[in-house]
Amino acid sequence: MNRDKAKRQVKTLLNHGLLLIIGLAWIYPFLWMISASFKDQNEFFKNKLGLIPQNPTFDNVTRIWEKAHFDTYFINTVIVTFFAVFLVLIMTMLAGYAMGRYNFVGKKVVMMVFMSSIAIPLVSTIIPTYEVIKSMKLVGTKLGLILAQAGGAHVIFLLLFSSFFEQIPGELEEAAKVDGCNFFRTFFNIMMPLTKPIATTVVIMETIWAWNAFMLPLVLTLNNPSSRTLAVGLYAFKGENTVDWTGIAAGGVIAVIPIILLFICLQKYFVEGIAGAVKS
Repeated sequence: MNRDKAKRQVKTLLNHGLLLIIGLAWIYPFLWMISASFKDQNEFFKNKLGLIPQNPTFDNVTRIWEKAHFDTYFINTVIVTFFAVFLVLIMTMLAGYAMGRYNFVGKKVVMMVFMSSIAIPLVSTIIPTYEVIKSMKLVGTKLGLILAQAGGAHVIFLLLFSSFFEQIPGELEEAAKVDGCNFFRTFFNIMMPLTKPIATTVVIMETIWAWNAFMLPLVLTLNNPSSRTLAVGLYAFKGENTVDWTGIAAGGVIAVIPIILLFICLQKYFVEGIAGAVKS
């Protein structure tokens, strides 16, 4: 018994040690980015891989925030992300409600079309999206960027909502009809409050995608740098012959902190939403 217990302890210790090494290797680039953001150029090239700055400085953060217009990029990213997430949430929630609760002619065909759109590469949609935004005369504007970010099928979110609404007992809708509720009143007053875990999952995932989007903002803001987002602003630190590594690191820290805080605050609902989707 003692020998078996000792073997189990050794095995557990080895497993934990291996997981710790893998975890450190996984998080090292993030720690390196934070460290590099507090180094000056000379120290960065002398001690590239070190994680502890010898002479920490906030000059990089101050420099990119004031001189590289990161304050404008940050505000643009917040505006675009907020409204894009709002539009995607409302559209996928309403579509998921219709697909999950109602039977209509062509429902399977519509769902197949949505599912097949997953196979379409995002890069192949950039030109059509640009042409649509151009025809609306919104190229280079935040409104055009919001509409472009919110466009698309968002099939994953649609499936999350539709599978969730399918599980809700029909008695709720019947009771709402007896009370005189129409489609929209039933949805907003009864169904929508029940979707909190799924909605939070969608908000987190879409926020991450919209916040970190690069190709669409790059194409749509080429003629108007004042509408750039953080991801496009970071790209500007890479010149033809030089790269401002400490500036990129500082900008990366500024860009990633809001996402980390959002996930920490909403991770409970995120896990509940994923668990609910898996059960369905």
